[in-house]
Amino acid sequence: MNAPSPQSAKSELRARLRRLRRELAQACPDAAERVCDHLPLERLPAFACYSGYYALGAELNPSPLIRKLARTGAFFAMPAAEAADTPLAFRAWDERDTPQPDIFGVPSPPPSAPEMHPDLVICPLLAFDRMGRRLGQGGGHYDRTIANLRAMKPVFILGLAYAGQEVDALPDEPHDQRLDAILTETGYIEAGKD
Repeated sequence: MNAPSPQSAKSELRARLRRLRRELAQACPDAAERVCDHLPLERLPAFACYSGYYALGAELNPSPLIRKLARTGAFFAMPAAEAADTPLAFRAWDERDTPQPDIFGVPSPPPSAPEMHPDLVICPLLAFDRMGRRLGQGGGHYDRTIANLRAMKPVFILGLAYAGQEVDALPDEPHDQRLDAILTETGYIEAGKD
């Protein structure tokens, strides 16, 4: 009998973890605020620009964390999908701008906003493990984006998750990009360290 392919294993895992994330969001409605208590700014590398994301469904809302990071004086950018199979573009976000849907309908900065290359990326996920492996929605957008950014310069990838999204180990494929750290409502986890 053949073992399931990494893609098949990930698809099954995604369905289960989407249900779990919905349950966690209902069980911990203040998680978005609580993550800020665990962000060790002194342990992050210096950053001049950071990015967040627009929370969809039960994704942990990064807004409180984004507001906390704004106090550092760094520039803020939001991702926008311009094509289904290309890296996300990051554009400067000005709260006076009217969000415009990207190709997937996600509210994003307008196309006229300046493109930016963040040093710190806050990344959504379905699951993570302590080695920094991340399971996303399955489109590969963040993997392509992180690989593209890392080819340009050092970038720190911070996964934002409910503590209950942690799993022992995730399937790993060559194109998968790892997180540098994970921030949850219960603590800060440096990838690859206990």
